Amino acid sequence: MKTIKDKHILIASEVAGFPLKEAVKAHLIENGWHVTDVGMQTADEKNPEMFHRVGFRVGSMLAEGEFEKAIIFCGTGMGIHIGASKCPHVHCAVVESVAAAKRAVTGNNCNVLAMGAFYIAPEMGMAIADAFLESYFGEGYEDWPNFNEYHKLAYDELEAFDYEAYKANGFEPIRLGEVELEGDPYHL
Repeated sequence: MKTIKDKHILIASEVAGFPLKEAVKAHLIENGWHVTDVGMQTADEKNPEMFHRVGFRVGSMLAEGEFEKAIIFCGTGMGIHIGASKCPHVHCAVVESVAAAKRAVTGNNCNVLAMGAFYIAPEMGMAIADAFLESYFGEGYEDWPNFNEYHKLAYDELEAFDYEAYKANGFEPIRLGEVELEGDPYHL
């Protein structure tokens, strides 16, 4: 598997996300990242792949263990996110801020970051990518009790989720444990 520790990242875009992808890609390469770009390759590409299909491609590469993390781009970030999220073990977040990118990793262990070129300027996209790649699950930069335990349980339940089992259980989730929150995390 190509890992973040070894500075490997997978990226991709469809036509609307292409300009932002190119700016972020150049930034990453300049900062020593080994970037694997699976599309699109040029602004004048004939018949570029649709956003959800690019998401499927990237999601499958993570599901198959080729890459640890990916950054994907489309017009809004939403459509490509939905495609990638159809693949097992993909935890994709659409973000529009540095704080959201950091939290997507530290609290939710997201392994795919989606950005929308309609909303994010190149400089912001670079800062978002840096925050995503420099953060680690469990860092818990928010200072509230049980942050890591709470989010680890959520991640484990998301990984174990099986829709048919959920349905058979009367649409009640299979609980792998409980974490009691201490205090009010919204007003600490």
